Amino acid sequence: MSDTTFSKTFQLGGDVTINRLGFGAMRITGEGIWGPPKDLEGAKAVLRRVPELGINFIDTADSYGPYISEQLIGETLAPYPQGMIIATKGGLVRTGPNKWLPVGRPEYLEQEVYMSLRRLKQDAIDLWQLHRIDPKVPVEESLAPIAKLQKQGKIRHVGLSEVTPEEIEQASKVVKIVSVQNEYNISNRKSERTLEYCEQNNIAFIPWFPVAAGKLAQPGGALETFAKQHNATVSQISLAWLLHRSPVILPIPGTSSVQHLEENVKSQDLQLTAADWDEVEAAAKAAQQ
Repeated sequence: MSDTTFSKTFQLGGDVTINRLGFGAMRITGEGIWGPPKDLEGAKAVLRRVPELGINFIDTADSYGPYISEQLIGETLAPYPQGMIIATKGGLVRTGPNKWLPVGRPEYLEQEVYMSLRRLKQDAIDLWQLHRIDPKVPVEESLAPIAKLQKQGKIRHVGLSEVTPEEIEQASKVVKIVSVQNEYNISNRKSERTLEYCEQNNIAFIPWFPVAAGKLAQPGGALETFAKQHNATVSQISLAWLLHRSPVILPIPGTSSVQHLEENVKSQDLQLTAADWDEVEAAAKAAQQ
Protein backbone atom coordinates (compact mmCIF):
# COMPACT_ATOMS: atom_id res chain seq x y z
CA MET A 1 0.00 0.00 0.00
CA SER A 2 2.71 2.44 -0.98
CA ASP A 3 0.43 4.35 -3.36
CA THR A 4 -1.28 7.33 -1.73
CA THR A 5 -3.57 8.11 -4.66
CA PHE A 6 -6.46 6.07 -6.00
CA SER A 7 -9.11 6.18 -8.68
CA LYS A 8 -12.51 7.22 -7.35
CA THR A 9 -14.42 5.39 -10.08
CA PHE A 10 -14.70 1.81 -11.37
CA GLN A 11 -16.03 0.37 -14.62
CA LEU A 12 -18.52 -2.26 -13.48
CA GLY A 13 -18.78 -5.00 -16.09
CA GLY A 14 -16.69 -2.83 -18.38
CA ASP A 15 -19.61 -0.54 -19.28
CA VAL A 16 -21.01 1.07 -16.12
CA THR A 17 -19.04 3.87 -14.44
CA ILE A 18 -19.69 4.03 -10.70
CA ASN A 19 -18.15 5.97 -7.86
CA ARG A 20 -16.22 3.47 -5.77
CA LEU A 21 -17.64 4.52 -2.41
CA GLY A 22 -21.22 3.28 -2.45
CA PHE A 23 -24.04 2.89 0.07
CA GLY A 24 -25.18 -0.35 1.69
CA ALA A 25 -28.93 -0.25 2.37
CA MET A 26 -29.15 -3.03 4.96
CA ARG A 27 -29.42 -0.66 7.95
CA ILE A 28 -32.55 1.15 6.76
CA THR A 29 -34.61 -1.69 8.25
CA GLY A 30 -35.57 -2.72 11.78
CA GLU A 31 -33.49 -4.39 14.48
CA GLY A 32 -32.01 -7.69 13.33
CA ILE A 33 -32.52 -6.48 9.73
CA TRP A 34 -36.17 -7.35 10.29
CA GLY A 35 -39.24 -5.22 9.66
CA PRO A 36 -39.44 -1.48 9.04
CA PRO A 37 -36.96 1.02 10.52
CA LYS A 38 -37.85 2.73 13.80
CA ASP A 39 -37.43 6.10 12.11
CA LEU A 40 -39.05 5.75 8.68
CA GLU A 41 -38.62 9.40 7.70
CA GLY A 42 -35.00 9.31 8.89
CA ALA A 43 -34.32 6.32 6.62
CA LYS A 44 -35.87 8.14 3.66
CA ALA A 45 -33.78 11.22 4.45
CA VAL A 46 -30.62 9.08 4.29
CA LEU A 47 -31.65 7.70 0.89
CA ARG A 48 -32.40 11.17 -0.48
CA ARG A 49 -28.99 12.39 0.74
CA VAL A 50 -27.13 9.57 -1.03
CA PRO A 51 -27.25 11.02 -4.60
CA GLU A 52 -26.73 14.54 -3.25
CA LEU A 53 -23.34 13.41 -1.92
CA GLY A 54 -22.29 12.00 -5.29
CA ILE A 55 -22.93 8.35 -4.44
CA ASN A 56 -24.31 6.53 -7.47
CA PHE A 57 -24.10 2.90 -6.29
CA ILE A 58 -26.62 1.50 -3.79
CA ASP A 59 -26.48 -2.12 -2.65
CA THR A 60 -29.55 -3.83 -1.20
CA ALA A 61 -31.17 -7.29 -1.09
CA ASP A 62 -34.65 -8.78 -1.10
CA SER A 63 -33.86 -10.29 2.32
CA TYR A 64 -33.26 -6.94 4.03
CA GLY A 65 -36.45 -6.52 6.00
CA PRO A 66 -37.29 -8.78 4.15
CA TYR A 67 -38.32 -6.61 1.21
CA ILE A 68 -38.36 -3.38 3.27
CA SER A 69 -35.05 -2.00 1.98
CA GLU A 70 -35.90 -2.50 -1.70
CA GLN A 71 -39.36 -1.04 -1.14
CA LEU A 72 -38.01 2.10 0.57
CA ILE A 73 -35.43 2.65 -2.18
CA GLY A 74 -38.11 2.39 -4.86
CA GLU A 75 -40.55 4.66 -3.00
CA THR A 76 -37.92 7.28 -2.17
CA LEU A 77 -35.66 7.46 -5.21
CA ALA A 78 -37.60 6.24 -8.26
CA PRO A 79 -37.50 7.60 -10.90
CA TYR A 80 -33.77 7.37 -10.24
CA PRO A 81 -31.23 10.14 -10.86
CA GLN A 82 -29.30 9.65 -14.09
CA GLY A 83 -26.38 7.27 -13.58
CA MET A 84 -27.69 5.78 -10.32
CA ILE A 85 -26.93 2.04 -10.14
CA ILE A 86 -28.99 -0.19 -7.86
CA ALA A 87 -27.56 -3.59 -6.96
CA THR A 88 -29.75 -6.15 -5.25
CA LYS A 89 -29.44 -9.77 -4.15
CA GLY A 90 -31.57 -12.89 -3.96
CA GLY A 91 -31.08 -16.33 -2.45
CA LEU A 92 -31.44 -15.85 1.30
CA VAL A 93 -34.80 -16.50 2.97
CA ARG A 94 -35.66 -14.91 6.32
CA THR A 95 -37.32 -16.80 9.17
CA GLY A 96 -36.87 -14.11 11.82
CA PRO A 97 -34.57 -11.35 13.11
CA ASN A 98 -30.90 -12.13 12.32
CA LYS A 99 -31.92 -15.49 10.76
CA TRP A 100 -30.85 -16.25 7.18
CA LEU A 101 -31.37 -19.44 5.16
CA PRO A 102 -29.89 -19.99 1.67
CA VAL A 103 -32.42 -21.08 -0.95
CA GLY A 104 -31.09 -21.43 -4.50
CA ARG A 105 -33.95 -23.21 -6.24
CA PRO A 106 -34.16 -21.80 -9.79
CA GLU A 107 -37.92 -21.17 -9.75
CA TYR A 108 -37.65 -19.29 -6.45
CA LEU A 109 -34.80 -17.07 -7.65
CA GLU A 110 -36.61 -16.24 -10.88
CA GLN A 111 -39.71 -15.22 -8.94
CA GLU A 112 -37.64 -13.05 -6.61
CA VAL A 113 -36.07 -11.17 -9.53
CA TYR A 114 -39.55 -10.14 -10.74
CA MET A 115 -40.54 -9.10 -7.21
CA SER A 116 -37.34 -7.04 -6.83
CA LEU A 117 -38.06 -5.28 -10.12
CA ARG A 118 -41.52 -4.38 -8.86
CA ARG A 119 -40.34 -3.07 -5.48
CA LEU A 120 -37.41 -1.13 -6.95
CA LYS A 121 -39.67 0.25 -9.72
CA GLN A 122 -37.21 -0.74 -12.43
CA ASP A 123 -37.48 -2.34 -15.85
CA ALA A 124 -34.08 -4.01 -15.39
CA ILE A 125 -31.87 -4.74 -12.39
CA ASP A 126 -28.47 -3.09 -12.85
CA LEU A 127 -26.62 -5.73 -10.81
CA TRP A 128 -28.26 -8.88 -9.46
CA GLN A 129 -26.18 -10.95 -7.03
CA LEU A 130 -26.67 -14.48 -5.72
CA HIS A 131 -26.68 -13.78 -1.98
CA ARG A 132 -25.35 -17.24 -1.08
CA ILE A 133 -24.71 -20.44 -2.97
CA ASP A 134 -27.22 -23.00 -1.71
CA PRO A 135 -25.27 -26.16 -0.74
CA LYS A 136 -28.31 -28.23 -1.78
CA VAL A 137 -28.46 -26.80 -5.31
CA PRO A 138 -25.62 -26.77 -7.89
CA VAL A 139 -24.78 -23.14 -8.65
CA GLU A 140 -25.22 -23.82 -12.38
CA GLU A 141 -28.88 -24.70 -11.70
CA SER A 142 -29.42 -21.63 -9.51
CA LEU A 143 -28.01 -19.31 -12.17
CA ALA A 144 -29.76 -20.85 -15.19
CA PRO A 145 -32.89 -18.64 -14.88
CA ILE A 146 -30.67 -15.65 -14.11
CA ALA A 147 -28.83 -16.16 -17.41
CA LYS A 148 -32.20 -16.37 -19.17
CA LEU A 149 -33.43 -13.15 -17.54
CA GLN A 150 -30.20 -11.43 -18.48
CA LYS A 151 -30.71 -12.37 -22.13
CA GLN A 152 -34.26 -10.99 -21.87
CA GLY A 153 -32.93 -7.66 -20.60
CA LYS A 154 -34.37 -7.97 -17.08
CA ILE A 155 -30.88 -8.13 -15.52
CA ARG A 156 -27.90 -6.12 -16.73
CA HIS A 157 -25.04 -7.66 -14.74
CA VAL A 158 -24.60 -10.62 -12.36
CA GLY A 159 -22.53 -11.05 -9.22
CA LEU A 160 -21.95 -13.47 -6.32
CA SER A 161 -21.50 -13.24 -2.57
CA GLU A 162 -19.27 -15.11 -0.11
CA VAL A 163 -17.42 -17.20 -2.70
CA THR A 164 -13.99 -18.63 -3.46
CA PRO A 165 -12.13 -18.24 -6.77
CA GLU A 166 -13.14 -21.80 -7.66
CA GLU A 167 -16.82 -21.00 -7.12
CA ILE A 168 -16.51 -17.86 -9.27
CA GLU A 169 -15.06 -19.97 -12.09
CA GLN A 170 -17.82 -22.54 -11.71
CA ALA A 171 -20.53 -19.85 -11.89
CA SER A 172 -18.79 -18.17 -14.82
CA LYS A 173 -19.64 -21.19 -16.96
CA VAL A 174 -23.27 -20.02 -16.84
CA VAL A 175 -23.06 -16.21 -16.72
CA LYS A 176 -20.37 -13.54 -16.75
CA ILE A 177 -19.57 -12.61 -13.14
CA VAL A 178 -18.76 -8.89 -12.73
CA SER A 179 -18.80 -8.55 -8.93
CA VAL A 180 -18.11 -10.47 -5.75
CA GLN A 181 -19.34 -9.47 -2.31
CA ASN A 182 -17.36 -11.03 0.55
CA GLU A 183 -16.71 -10.02 4.15
CA TYR A 184 -13.46 -8.07 4.25
CA ASN A 185 -11.89 -5.23 6.19
CA ILE A 186 -8.53 -4.14 7.58
CA SER A 187 -8.85 -6.52 10.54
CA ASN A 188 -10.49 -9.44 8.67
CA ARG A 189 -8.72 -10.49 5.48
CA LYS A 190 -9.94 -14.06 5.16
CA SER A 191 -11.01 -13.31 1.56
CA GLU A 192 -7.57 -12.15 0.42
CA ARG A 193 -7.32 -14.95 -2.17
CA THR A 194 -10.71 -14.04 -3.63
CA LEU A 195 -9.72 -10.36 -3.74
CA GLU A 196 -6.55 -11.25 -5.66
CA TYR A 197 -8.61 -13.29 -8.15
CA CYS A 198 -10.94 -10.32 -8.63
CA GLU A 199 -7.96 -8.02 -9.24
CA GLN A 200 -6.56 -10.37 -11.88
CA ASN A 201 -9.93 -10.55 -13.67
CA ASN A 202 -11.13 -6.95 -13.15
CA ILE A 203 -14.10 -8.12 -11.10
CA ALA A 204 -15.54 -5.64 -8.60
CA PHE A 205 -14.86 -6.72 -5.00
CA ILE A 206 -17.57 -5.35 -2.68
CA PRO A 207 -16.59 -5.82 0.97
CA TRP A 208 -19.46 -6.18 3.38
CA PHE A 209 -18.67 -5.29 7.00
CA PRO A 210 -16.07 -2.82 5.64
CA VAL A 211 -15.19 -1.15 8.95
CA ALA A 212 -12.47 -2.55 11.23
CA ALA A 213 -13.66 -4.50 14.26
CA GLY A 214 -12.24 -6.48 17.18
CA LYS A 215 -8.97 -5.74 18.92
CA LEU A 216 -7.73 -3.33 16.24
CA ALA A 217 -10.73 -1.01 16.51
CA GLN A 218 -11.37 -1.15 20.26
CA PRO A 219 -11.66 2.19 22.15
CA GLY A 220 -8.22 3.56 22.92
CA GLY A 221 -6.66 1.10 20.48
CA ALA A 222 -4.03 1.78 17.84
CA LEU A 223 -6.49 2.56 15.05
CA GLU A 224 -8.53 4.98 17.15
CA THR A 225 -5.34 6.73 18.26
CA PHE A 226 -4.15 6.97 14.64
CA ALA A 227 -7.55 8.27 13.52
CA LYS A 228 -7.55 11.03 16.14
CA GLN A 229 -4.06 12.09 15.10
CA HIS A 230 -5.37 12.62 11.57
CA ASN A 231 -8.63 14.27 12.62
CA ALA A 232 -10.63 11.29 11.39
CA THR A 233 -12.82 8.48 12.72
CA VAL A 234 -12.04 4.74 12.79
CA SER A 235 -14.73 4.29 10.14
CA GLN A 236 -13.12 6.87 7.85
CA ILE A 237 -9.67 5.29 8.21
CA SER A 238 -11.16 1.82 7.56
CA LEU A 239 -12.90 2.99 4.39
CA ALA A 240 -9.90 4.96 3.15
CA TRP A 241 -7.73 1.87 3.68
CA LEU A 242 -10.08 -0.17 1.48
CA LEU A 243 -10.07 2.47 -1.27
CA HIS A 244 -6.26 2.43 -1.26
CA ARG A 245 -5.96 -1.34 -0.88
CA SER A 246 -7.13 -2.22 -4.39
CA PRO A 247 -8.67 -0.40 -7.38
CA VAL A 248 -11.36 -3.10 -7.68
CA ILE A 249 -12.66 -2.63 -4.11
CA LEU A 250 -16.04 -0.88 -3.84
CA PRO A 251 -16.84 -0.24 -0.15
CA ILE A 252 -20.56 0.02 0.68
CA PRO A 253 -20.78 1.30 4.26
CA GLY A 254 -24.33 1.33 5.58
CA THR A 255 -25.99 3.64 8.08
CA SER A 256 -29.37 4.94 9.14
CA SER A 257 -27.93 8.36 10.00
CA VAL A 258 -27.41 11.27 7.57
CA GLN A 259 -24.55 12.56 9.72
CA HIS A 260 -22.77 9.19 9.60
CA LEU A 261 -23.36 8.97 5.85
CA GLU A 262 -21.71 12.36 5.36
CA GLU A 263 -18.77 11.29 7.56
CA ASN A 264 -18.28 8.14 5.47
CA VAL A 265 -18.15 10.12 2.23
CA LYS A 266 -15.34 12.28 3.62
CA SER A 267 -13.13 9.18 3.85
CA GLN A 268 -12.44 9.60 0.12
CA ASP A 269 -10.65 12.86 0.80
CA LEU A 270 -8.29 11.81 3.60
CA GLN A 271 -4.75 12.88 2.77
CA LEU A 272 -2.43 10.16 4.09
CA THR A 273 1.14 9.35 3.08
CA ALA A 274 2.70 5.98 2.33
CA ALA A 275 4.35 6.15 5.78
CA ASP A 276 0.93 6.70 7.36
CA TRP A 277 -0.44 3.57 5.69
CA ASP A 278 2.63 1.61 6.79
CA GLU A 279 1.78 2.65 10.36
CA VAL A 280 -1.80 1.43 9.95
CA GLU A 281 -0.57 -1.90 8.54
CA ALA A 282 1.81 -2.33 11.47
CA ALA A 283 -1.05 -1.71 13.90
CA ALA A 284 -3.21 -4.25 12.07
CA LYS A 285 -0.48 -6.90 12.24
CA ALA A 286 0.12 -6.23 15.92
CA ALA A 287 -3.60 -6.69 16.64
CA GLN A 288 -3.52 -10.12 15.00
CA GLN A 289 -0.80 -11.38 17.35
